[in-house]
Amino acid sequence: MKFRIDRDALADAVAWTARTLPVRPPVAVLAGMHLEVTDRLKLSAFDYEVSAQVSTDIDVEEPGSALVSGRLLAEISRSLPPHPVEVTTDGAKVMLRCGSAKFTLLTMPVEDYPTLPEMPPAAGSVGSDEFAAAVNQVAVAAGKDDTIPMLTGVRVEIEGETVTLAATDRYRLAVREMHWKPDRPDFAAVALVPAKTLADTAKSLTSGAEVSIALGGQGGAGEGMIGFEGGGRRTTSRLLDGDFVKYRSLLPSEYAGLAEVQTGPFIEAVKRVSLVAERNTPVRLSFSQGEVVLEAGTGDEAQAVEALEATLEGEDIDIAFNPGFLLDGLAAIGSDVARLSFTTPTKPAVLTGKPPQDGENPNYRYLIMPVRLSG
Repeated sequence: MKFRIDRDALADAVAWTARTLPVRPPVAVLAGMHLEVTDRLKLSAFDYEVSAQVSTDIDVEEPGSALVSGRLLAEISRSLPPHPVEVTTDGAKVMLRCGSAKFTLLTMPVEDYPTLPEMPPAAGSVGSDEFAAAVNQVAVAAGKDDTIPMLTGVRVEIEGETVTLAATDRYRLAVREMHWKPDRPDFAAVALVPAKTLADTAKSLTSGAEVSIALGGQGGAGEGMIGFEGGGRRTTSRLLDGDFVKYRSLLPSEYAGLAEVQTGPFIEAVKRVSLVAERNTPVRLSFSQGEVVLEAGTGDEAQAVEALEATLEGEDIDIAFNPGFLLDGLAAIGSDVARLSFTTPTKPAVLTGKPPQDGENPNYRYLIMPVRLSG
């Protein structure tokens, strides 16, 4: 194997592929990154759950393949001087030359490396920036507790031209709808994708204009897998098992009140007031005509109070939230105006941005459970 490659192209391709390398590989070869040279360079990594593969242009002198330590290759590639890189194999070694720098890496047995899963059939495509933003908005509400795998996933529902993403950790629920271009107009599918994998993948595929989404059918090729491809990069992930909560029934169909507050000042005020909130104590919001008063702390401890301008439709209401969950939602709505819709102080409230036109339904909703106020 012998080829030349631009230093930045190598560093980018290796860094992207290395994201998938397992921290504690169950078998030694999974710590390896697979290099395959034909007319292009193909780099692969796999941890039995997620696979990553990228192909990039090179000047080929001799095709071939090799398996080297992925972490070491990533560190070396990142540190190389700004010169073209020449990579060659010599027996059980791989040599990298870049300017006057020269590295020799030991190889692992290529024949022991597992075959990467096949990409499921392509289902359609979506703009890469919108996809990354939508996943980011929803993944924030996914659970972190691996003992309940279903809550660590993002539910991906596809119905014709609409994709709905949903995630919940039982304390909040985030739902985002977006349009995409299905390969078949009647395409419908449901998948539960690990939230961390989906968020990392969506963020890393914004170099191309579009992301192709591939989903396996029942009993067909790629069953139990989802694939994403864009900008010469492709990744597959195993899906999570389990039935996702019937989340649509959790979203209230009507509200008793609706408040609007400027998002930026609201975020800053919540951050300030919550400085005195002990761990797991809420920030209280008292909405009345023209203002919202934020409070935290109790009589025996440090206290904070701040008032902001707000509009309110409906009766005055006192409601309290976990400040971290409230800030996550405010950061995710992507709007200058935060709209909070509620029924009672003990029932979930829904946080959205203000729709561009009145009467339009927002494409993102963040449902948040209030904390009961004592006394």
